[in-house]
Amino acid sequence: MRENEAGWHIYDADGRRKYLNKDERTRFTTGAYALAPADRAFCLVLAYTGCRISEALALARFQIDVDRSAITFRTLKRRKVVFRTVPVPGHLCELLLSLPPQNQDRFWAMHRVTAWRCVRAMLDGLSIVGPMACPRGLRHGFGIHAATCNVPPNLIQRWMGHASPATTGIYIDAVGPEESEFASRMWQEP
Repeated sequence: MRENEAGWHIYDADGRRKYLNKDERTRFTTGAYALAPADRAFCLVLAYTGCRISEALALARFQIDVDRSAITFRTLKRRKVVFRTVPVPGHLCELLLSLPPQNQDRFWAMHRVTAWRCVRAMLDGLSIVGPMACPRGLRHGFGIHAATCNVPPNLIQRWMGHASPATTGIYIDAVGPEESEFASRMWQEP
């Protein structure tokens, strides 16, 4: 089980994954369309960007770049402000900009615990249970999805806001697309 410098694992102590797989991510994003526009946008921002829940809640209108179809997140890391831009589907930018502004031009005026419960209720309603059934599971699912789609590690690192390439490496190692390809060759008939 590979871990980064902080001791983080892609699996819990019992070997259960801590990320949403492709099917679960698809069910989550599809299920989001049954929600009110503000909740739908919140869920889609988490799923399509891999952002942290606090980063999503701090998101304001000026951070949406419709021309580039991207969202810029502000993160406080080691007492230093860091910005990162993540490409998103154009329809997400349009949905966000259609929402009425809340406190300080932000999209959502809710506490992080309320936001966490909203996501958890959505996952429970979709029968997605286990250590991956939380907002962090969406973040990890984004990293795994990007690695599966062969996004270069440096882009995954930038989009997720990882300080160290070793942290991003966990997602790459967990997927191992090349490893899966080699293994499938072993099962092919000559």
